[in-house]
Amino acid sequence: MRDYAIIFGAALRPDGQLSPTLARRLRGALAWAQQHPDGILIPTGGPNPCGLTEAAAMQRDLIAAGIDPERIIAEPGGRDTLESVRRCDAILRARGDCGSVAVCTSPFHQPRCALLLRLLGYRVIVPAMLPDRGWVTPARLARYLLKECVATPYDAALVLVRRRR
Repeated sequence: MRDYAIIFGAALRPDGQLSPTLARRLRGALAWAQQHPDGILIPTGGPNPCGLTEAAAMQRDLIAAGIDPERIIAEPGGRDTLESVRRCDAILRARGDCGSVAVCTSPFHQPRCALLLRLLGYRVIVPAMLPDRGWVTPARLARYLLKECVATPYDAALVLVRRRR
């Protein structure tokens, strides 16, 4: 069985570089990768206005940081959290060797991602990630938290309905 880390996407800058939020997520994933040298990293996230997917930008930066490309499975189609979870679920089920899944995303986003993956039957690890507090304004962080309060039960219900089918 293998350990996997899903790195959830966030915006890219117009020049294709990682936004500060996405860079913090990637740094957390790199710390996980150092502790799990046989682990597989799955960067997620679809296209941005710059023409590059979030997954491709993270893959580029993971390789630049010294991660073996064979340890990376980019998932470039997810346009939101739920779609990324569903697409990663398909990857993990096709591979059939998942021992655990680490959720590499912003701390405010980790509970929703972890819940969705647990509802799909995965053993989920929630590694320490760099905080957004101090980097994101309090008003923006409050909006993010409010979004999570609304999106979490909605996405969970959709996962449960789909699982029953």
